[in-house]
Amino acid sequence: MTDLPQYDPMIGSDAPVPVANIDDPHLRESVADPHRSERAIAVYLLLGIVGVAVFGAAYWQNWEPWTLGVSLGAGLFFLGFAMSAWGKYLMPQGPFSEARHALHSSMAERDAIAAALVERTGVVVRRRSMLLGLLATGMGIFGVVAVFPLLRSLGPLPGKALDKTNWRRGSLLVDASGRAIHRDELQPGGLVTVFPAGYETDPQTQAIDQTVLIRAQTTALVTEPGRASWAPDGYVAYSKLCTHAGCPVGLYERELRLLVCPCHQSMFNIYNGAVPQFGPAPRPLPQLPLYIDESGFLRAQSGYDQPVGPGFWERSS
Repeated sequence: MTDLPQYDPMIGSDAPVPVANIDDPHLRESVADPHRSERAIAVYLLLGIVGVAVFGAAYWQNWEPWTLGVSLGAGLFFLGFAMSAWGKYLMPQGPFSEARHALHSSMAERDAIAAALVERTGVVVRRRSMLLGLLATGMGIFGVVAVFPLLRSLGPLPGKALDKTNWRRGSLLVDASGRAIHRDELQPGGLVTVFPAGYETDPQTQAIDQTVLIRAQTTALVTEPGRASWAPDGYVAYSKLCTHAGCPVGLYERELRLLVCPCHQSMFNIYNGAVPQFGPAPRPLPQLPLYIDESGFLRAQSGYDQPVGPGFWERSS
């Protein structure tokens, strides 16, 4: 314990301002062999760096899932263990006590002691430059790896993919097995999910192309002004993607004339352009204009006149 001059209220304090010093007993490590501990912690930091780096490579190259878990777990474990060991064995542990004068100091003395405390804190960290460098390297690599989801998992920009489907003028309506839909296929109240021919088994486009075909009646149906020819022989087709959250709208209440989304119970009236009658859906289901060719098979007059599914940024309609 260091003896300090006593404070005299008449002449002020002559107590020396403590400065950072490697030999200060307050800064000494709590272990008998600090160099051995430093080497051990360095090994743990290196193992943590390797683990985090391997996780980054595994994530980027899409390796087996177990490699992701093992590498990330090992990397974080060794980095965390090294930081804990550094704090426990190489940092001052205290508690410390020393003689002091009366707690009355000038502003200059207060500023000096504050600066000394900051300097003391810095010294015990800077003296372990190798460990500090390894820790910074490990945390830096982990920071870069943590950004990988923004670079890889989000995938390419959708561009115009959300605006268009594979329905075109003359597209033949087929079911999931590729069988074309004839005008005599369904009775009133019948329903089938259809796709444009050639895309019924394409997993990349099935989701946006899926369309629910209903035979509402046996005569032509006009769902809205300007759509006089869109539903020949009572066949009406709407996108199967709910405009609320994209769930498949596959239930039909014939008596109520409503298509029902099973996810959140949005209901669409097929006789008036699939305008929502109930539920959270904000917009009608897009209608696919149909015609019947000379062989009696149903085809699309054109593609959808608006994007299908729920809303998204940059949607124009």
